[in-house]
Amino acid sequence: MNTSLAIAVAQFNPVVGDLAGNTRLILDAMAEAEARSARLLLTPELSICGYPPEDLLLRPDFYLACREAVDAIAARTGDMAVVVGLPDFDEVGRYNAAVVLRNGEIVARCRKQRLPNYEVFDEKRYFDPATEGCVFELDGVRCGLLICADLWGPAPAGVLERAGADVILAINASPCHLGKQAERYRVTRERTAETGLPVLYGNMVGGQDELVFDGASFAMQRDGSVAWQAPAFASLVEVVHLADGRWVEMPCTPLPDIETEAYTALVMGVRDYLGKNGFPGAIIGLSGGIDSALTLAVAVDALGADRVRAVMMPSPYTAQMSLDDAAEMARRLNVRYDVLPIEPAMETFGSMLAGQFAGLAEDTTEENIQSRIRGLLLMALSNKTGAIVLTTGNKSEMATGYATLYGDMAGGYAVLKDVYKTLVYRLSAWRNAQSEVIPTNIITRPPSAELKPDQVDQDTLPPYEVLDAIIEAYMERDLSPREIVAQGYDEAIVRRTVGMLKRNEYKRRQAPVGIRLTRRAFGKDWRFPITVRYQDPY
Repeated sequence: MNTSLAIAVAQFNPVVGDLAGNTRLILDAMAEAEARSARLLLTPELSICGYPPEDLLLRPDFYLACREAVDAIAARTGDMAVVVGLPDFDEVGRYNAAVVLRNGEIVARCRKQRLPNYEVFDEKRYFDPATEGCVFELDGVRCGLLICADLWGPAPAGVLERAGADVILAINASPCHLGKQAERYRVTRERTAETGLPVLYGNMVGGQDELVFDGASFAMQRDGSVAWQAPAFASLVEVVHLADGRWVEMPCTPLPDIETEAYTALVMGVRDYLGKNGFPGAIIGLSGGIDSALTLAVAVDALGADRVRAVMMPSPYTAQMSLDDAAEMARRLNVRYDVLPIEPAMETFGSMLAGQFAGLAEDTTEENIQSRIRGLLLMALSNKTGAIVLTTGNKSEMATGYATLYGDMAGGYAVLKDVYKTLVYRLSAWRNAQSEVIPTNIITRPPSAELKPDQVDQDTLPPYEVLDAIIEAYMERDLSPREIVAQGYDEAIVRRTVGMLKRNEYKRRQAPVGIRLTRRAFGKDWRFPITVRYQDPY
């Protein structure tokens, strides 16, 4: 018997806890899917409440409110089936679940079997695992439903195959890290090879605190070929057609390269963090250096020039080139630009502390005071205007402690927190290839904090290519220092870099939340003790 099914994938951007707003997104997607003659609509994992709800999931009232919202959606359904994700409960436990709604009622229920407890995921804290699969029939097609991590192991898909499923439908809230789509393809090909079933992978899109969800939904044939690829970082409703066990081929949007993916994720993260939290705009301390320049470019692309303000706070050590380049970049981006010299405050603090510092040589204390004066000024402007301060420190600085508590770390959102310095340069070049907004001097001159005469970063740090590689190996791949040295890196540099990384955990605990781009960021997926005496073997 010939069978076919038109399935709509809703790749949309929910807000955690906004049940009314998320309900509107689902109803809007239903209307569009019905207008395009779809018979089934897939919405993302936990679509009614957004992902991840974190400790909202410890509140019984939250489960009840989510169930009531889903019941209200069910009452609006007709003959088209709709899959909605929700946190569910019964007398036994609590579940990451999805329900199939049709003709005013729930016709099937799916509960997640594999609860991820790695990287940024903490689902075993909140949910109980299910043991049964979910297969429902629509227009003669037996649809097997999986929730996100259930696709990443063979058992749940095998249950669906043995239950007679014709197709696997996977709903996801899968945050991106650079290159993750290749991993999704690999895992999905494993499932198609094991089950012989085609797979439809639908994903969430949008920023949620440190996470960015990239969408990038796709349909995969039973032979592992991609029949349809949705754009990344875009909200959409798209209808795909299953005919006699195969997807009807559709245009595949090319996957973005690393620089495009990273920059687009940063823009989405900033736009959604400010938008979802109601900040009217952003303030950035613009130094004439590459980190603040890239942060400013991202902010303007995310928010528009009228919502971004740049502030230059020169000291006696600020080079004229920095002043000129900062002013030129602000002009190119057409943002408000203010200059607040900090020398009067430096003199005041110096006078106040002269007695306390008598007989003591100048050191990084005086340098940090400069940074903290700038942090105070930025936060004062933030308090007065309601705009949020975007910090500009990168991952290399966060790892080694080359950032000042209550100084350049003062702010509300850390745009480059998970961007290595080497990637900062690549992204700056990529952005200039779109339109040249960053003055060339900023990219080509040696980086410097400009806190004392003739200072450059490489006076006290190894070359960034070496530094970033050591940090990545130790932090993201959990290699021991001995293994890193075996790869050809100088043992003294490895020892020093790992030592700096460990010593500065106390700073990172006080840093603002920032956008996650890599497999392991200084956020939910990095839980290193502050007080620790473990010594890595060399």
